[in-house]
Amino acid sequence: MQSRRKLRFRLIVSFALFGFGLSALFAVAALYERAKVEDQLVVSSLQQDADSYVQQMHESPGQPFYSKLMTGWGWSDRTIYKAPLSWQELPVGVHDVYEADDGGQKHYKLAVSRKYGLIAFVKYDVSRDDLGKQQLLISVIGAVFLFGLLSLALGVWLSRKVLKPVSDLANRLRDFRKNGKAEPLAPHFADDEVGELAHALDEYSARLTEMVERDREFNSDVSHELRTPLAVIASTTELLQGSPDLTEKLSERLKRIERASRQATELIEALLLLSRAERRGPTRGETTEVGKVAADVIESQRPQMRGKPLTIDLVVNEPVNVNAPASVLSVALTNLIGNAIKYTLEGSVVVEVGKGRIEVIDTGPGIKPEDAERLFQRGVRGEGAGGSGAGLGLAIVRRLCELYGWDVSMRPRTDANGAIASIVFS
Repeated sequence: MQSRRKLRFRLIVSFALFGFGLSALFAVAALYERAKVEDQLVVSSLQQDADSYVQQMHESPGQPFYSKLMTGWGWSDRTIYKAPLSWQELPVGVHDVYEADDGGQKHYKLAVSRKYGLIAFVKYDVSRDDLGKQQLLISVIGAVFLFGLLSLALGVWLSRKVLKPVSDLANRLRDFRKNGKAEPLAPHFADDEVGELAHALDEYSARLTEMVERDREFNSDVSHELRTPLAVIASTTELLQGSPDLTEKLSERLKRIERASRQATELIEALLLLSRAERRGPTRGETTEVGKVAADVIESQRPQMRGKPLTIDLVVNEPVNVNAPASVLSVALTNLIGNAIKYTLEGSVVVEVGKGRIEVIDTGPGIKPEDAERLFQRGVRGEGAGGSGAGLGLAIVRRLCELYGWDVSMRPRTDANGAIASIVFS
């Protein structure tokens, strides 16, 4: 899963962690090298002092050992028993010795040298150095945190400076989205990476604007050209229906032509609404009775039954009115009712209106619950769909419902075979 943190936040955190990690690494390395060098120097000095002391005991017996930092003792092989018991068997070299004291346990380094039958011991108190190491460690930790805070502050300042052009670009794009009008971005930025991005966005915006404008002109031209022959069909049909010698069969066919031309006109208006990509569908103050539109759609779809053993009924439990053009609702219901008739080979299709919704209930093969949402995608058709079709009907219904804030859905029936398509009006 990709991170959703802002770029500036990630830049600040990265810079702070880098500064803190680098400071901590440098502090650990410095402490290690300091301890290593100090130990080498102390060991070397102690061994040299022990060797010098044993040489002094050999050349000048009885001379005391002088040192401000170290203490020395010397015995011969015969008097070694006077030395502390834990020292007597120590070999030549430098050893770490821990002795109990009134203030606790003290840490010493003890150098041993044996020569000429003499044994010299030189002791160095390391406890003072341990205290110094603790103080140094505390100071180094404080310095690491200080450098970490400085890195954080520097990261905040640098992120603001580095990301300022990107923030300006984002703010301008946000303003364009609010105002609904795009202006050239490239003139406001330097000739750098952000400037190249602004130039690319300008080119993309120009191409997109040109494409949208071309589509709008095309939709407007097509709607105008289609409305003209549809108006001619409607007027001619109306004149023919007024003929005195019109037979009943011919009159029924003319009514079918009239309904088809009206549906085509309504579909054109609905598609024009979708092409404008408005956030809210226009109502123009229209109030549409859902039951009346459903009755008209049912009558227009009866010829699609083609003699199948199928009944279609309208049940209005209570009146439902919506603030939308009748053409929009008619297109949506035509797709839902038409699908129910197409997929139902026998049985019934019931259109039920009430409680702020309309439902189309059929006795067809039904749908799988996991396919209910997928059927509203473009190009997706239900299983067992016969005849031609591009799978766009339900996609158009979904877009129209979203335009007017309605909720359209499909689900399988639980009491019998079939499916239920419903529109809930907000």
